[in-house]
Amino acid sequence: MGRSQTRSDFISRIVIICLFIILFVIIMIPFYAVALSSFKPGESLVRYGLNLSLDFEIMSFDNFIFLFTGEHDYFVWFWNSMILTIVQVVLTLFVSAFVAYGFAAYHFKGKNFLFICVLLIMMVPFEILLVPLYSLINDLGMVNSYTAIILPGIANAATIFFFRQYLRSIPKEIIQSGRVDGANEYAIYFRLIMPIMKPSFAAMAILNGMNSWNNLLWPFMVLGDQSKYTLPIGLKTLLTPYGNNYDLLIVGSFFSIIPIFILFIAFQKYFIDGMTAGAVKG
Repeated sequence: MGRSQTRSDFISRIVIICLFIILFVIIMIPFYAVALSSFKPGESLVRYGLNLSLDFEIMSFDNFIFLFTGEHDYFVWFWNSMILTIVQVVLTLFVSAFVAYGFAAYHFKGKNFLFICVLLIMMVPFEILLVPLYSLINDLGMVNSYTAIILPGIANAATIFFFRQYLRSIPKEIIQSGRVDGANEYAIYFRLIMPIMKPSFAAMAILNGMNSWNNLLWPFMVLGDQSKYTLPIGLKTLLTPYGNNYDLLIVGSFFSIIPIFILFIAFQKYFIDGMTAGAVKG
C-alpha cells in the first residue's frame, strides 16, 4: 500500500511538472517572438508578421542601435512612464492600505455597506466610467496633467479588497498589545502592522505597477502634450496613416517589457507569499 501510494505521488508530481513546463512554453512563445523580431528590420514584420523563424541573413542589432542613438522621443516616453508608475504605485499602496486597515481593524457604523460599495466598484468596467470621469477631470482643470491619471486610481478597489483580506489573517492581539503599551493608532500601524504587510505590499506593487505601466486608454484621453506622453501612447503614435516606424515599435516594445520583468523577478518570493497569505482567510 505504501509503495503504491509513493508511486502514485511520483506520477502525479511528474504530470504536474510536465503541465507547468507546457504552460511555461506557451507563455514564453510570444515573448520569444517579440525578442526575435526586434533583431529583424521593420519590413520583415510588415511582410511576415511576428514569427518564430531564425533568419540570420536579415537579423542584426540595427534596431537596438537606433533605439539608443537615433532621433526619437522613446526615452522621454520611457521616463515619463517610469516616474508616473512609481508615483502612482506608491500613492495607491499607501492610501489603499490605510483604507483596508480601517475595514479590518475597526468597527464603525456603515462599515459593511461601505465594503459592499468597494466590491461593487470592482465589478464596474472602467470603460463605463470614462465619460463622467473625464467630465469631472475637465471641470477640475486637470486635463493634460499627470494628476488626472494618478488621482482616480489612488483608492484602488481591488487593492483595498486584497489588503483587507490579508489584514484579516493578522491576529488582533498584535493591535491590542500595541494599545496596551501606550502606542497611538498611527504608531501601531506603521511600527507593527506595516512590517507584517511586506509580502502583500510586494504583490500589489507588482500588479499595480503592471497596470500603470501598460495603461493606455485613460492617459491617451487626458494627455494632449506630446512631451508628457507615456510609453504606451508613444508607441501607439509610431503607427499612423502617413507612415509606420516598425523598427522602433518592435524594439521599443521588447525593451518596455524589461522593467516589469525585473520587478517581478526581484519580488517574486514576496509576491507568492503575499498572494497565498491574502487568500487564506475570507
